[in-house]
Amino acid sequence: MKKFVAFGLIAVVQLIVSSCQKGFLDKAPEEDIVIEEAFLQRRYAEAFLTDIYAGIPNEIYFTDMAEIQPFVIASDELNVPWPEKFAKLINRGSWNAFNVAGQIWKNMYEGIRKANIFLKYIELTPLDGSFTQVDKDRWIGEAVFLRAFYHFILMRIYGPVPIMDYAANLDDDFLQIRRRPLDECVSFVVSQCDEAIRLLPMQVVDSRHLGRPTAAAALALKARVLLYHASPLWNGNPDYAGFVDNEGTPLFSAAQSPDRWKIAAEANKQCIDRCEEAGYRLFRVAGNNPVANYQQLFITNHNEEVLFARNSGRDGWMERCAFPASLGGWNGWNPTQRIIDAYEMANGMAPITGYSGNGNPIINEASGYQESGYAASDDPSGRWLAGVRNMYVGRDPRFYATINFNGAGFGGRRLEFWQTGADGRGNAGRDYNTTGYLLKKFLEPSVNISRGEYSLKTWIFFRLGEFYLNYAEALNESDGPVPDVYYYVNA
Repeated sequence: MKKFVAFGLIAVVQLIVSSCQKGFLDKAPEEDIVIEEAFLQRRYAEAFLTDIYAGIPNEIYFTDMAEIQPFVIASDELNVPWPEKFAKLINRGSWNAFNVAGQIWKNMYEGIRKANIFLKYIELTPLDGSFTQVDKDRWIGEAVFLRAFYHFILMRIYGPVPIMDYAANLDDDFLQIRRRPLDECVSFVVSQCDEAIRLLPMQVVDSRHLGRPTAAAALALKARVLLYHASPLWNGNPDYAGFVDNEGTPLFSAAQSPDRWKIAAEANKQCIDRCEEAGYRLFRVAGNNPVANYQQLFITNHNEEVLFARNSGRDGWMERCAFPASLGGWNGWNPTQRIIDAYEMANGMAPITGYSGNGNPIINEASGYQESGYAASDDPSGRWLAGVRNMYVGRDPRFYATINFNGAGFGGRRLEFWQTGADGRGNAGRDYNTTGYLLKKFLEPSVNISRGEYSLKTWIFFRLGEFYLNYAEALNESDGPVPDVYYYVNA
């Protein structure tokens, strides 16, 4: 018999054992409570659906070994001072199959399994005046989307993965479940997105459903996975030419397909058009200040640009990691100099075009970028203060919304990242700044973390602005620099 315990559905079990309805639990101790009986009651079916959401990763934790974001730090984007973090193991070359970050493989397949079980039994849940076929279809659409989303997260890390599209039983031969070629994985996710688009509403109309996927989220997932499928990483990558399973089946297509860019462009344009028709918009603050637009986008929860996000709580982890020491923080999320160099000037030109053999930057003098000297006066719009290095003057607006640099104003004070400064290594002990920069993006500067004040965070998985850029990229690759490319890049 199919017992709840066998499926590990703790939340559903708790609901059932707390029930007082006569008949449902009026059984002898040796009798099994089977899953079919649970789905005959709407509230247990809904609890089952809710439990599928437990697998959504909280990607706001860049340094937590329980999540996948340590790979941000393992790349050239960010550094931290704490040697025990997983990213440090990668950077030292001391990671292996047994100490890899978190349990993403396990967590995602747990979520997929729950979704498969839900989809197998949801038709048993009866309709009534308060639970219509439209309601049931929405539930099915949510489960279908989450199953696709969890497969995509696995693909993002591992590439080709086993596709689980049915409710496995304990007596199944799991040795027969094989890793599928990447093209099959992409086709599966796209087909699931199409089904979710058909079943789900475009917008959440009831605040109780904030955080649940919509057709907009499914359009976004489809568009992104097709963009990845067109990219050089997944499209005829010669590095994967010999990547086969133990039976010799190729897991990556060896041939490059230019048509994938056209398919990706169409999917991203469809996402944009359908979302805008439904009322999603690029986020703008009053006065349309480009720095404030970008900064507030990530701290204004459930704004009109967000297509799918997760509530990440108010535990203060991000503030503690990214706030400077002088404001009670740990000085710990440190963007690298290469990320700083990657930000364009306000005129759109690159300040750094590369690096010499000894690592010195090759400066693009035509951009107006200078590494020597200091700003003579404050910027009228507050982007920089008098006395900061000229290398921080006149940069792209997103730079000022994302990076805290030496001499920048933040939280009512001026940051001091030099050795003996208030935010420098000399006063920090274990929690010191390793690069001279702190992450500003995602932070609400007005909170007082010294008094335990933290802001409510949501992690945005998909937002409309991403698909403007994705569409422009795919269209440029398929059709060249046509007018729409410039329109969506500069919107």
